[in-house]
Amino acid sequence: MSEYQPGVCNIGTDERRKRRTLGVASAVAGAGIALFVLATARPETTLLWTFPLWAGAFVGVFQDRMGFCVGFGVMARYDLTGSGGEAGSVSEQEAVRRDRRRALEVLAYALAAAVLTTAALYGVGVVA
Repeated sequence: MSEYQPGVCNIGTDERRKRRTLGVASAVAGAGIALFVLATARPETTLLWTFPLWAGAFVGVFQDRMGFCVGFGVMARYDLTGSGGEAGSVSEQEAVRRDRRRALEVLAYALAAAVLTTAALYGVGVVA
């Protein structure tokens, strides 16, 4: 998509790639730590420390998939330069409201997924 759409799309190809890369890196780190904790019989409560990594992973991947950056949404900005569009600020109040609402939705989905993932890993640790 090369055109800014309030509450729908505020980042282009390059920005999406950045978020996907950081999200995948965070997921790999979270999985690595979880595997280490489970393989070395560390206390299962140690798995709770992976929550920030899962949150980062899901935020990054969801932003990529949805084409919407949480930070840009909150700051009333957009950057579609990687898709042939432009970068800029959002000034229309209704568009800012829609962007901020979408930013909260993306963040809520990501945090819910991170909680579920952390809880599932904790459950595996308790059983193991």
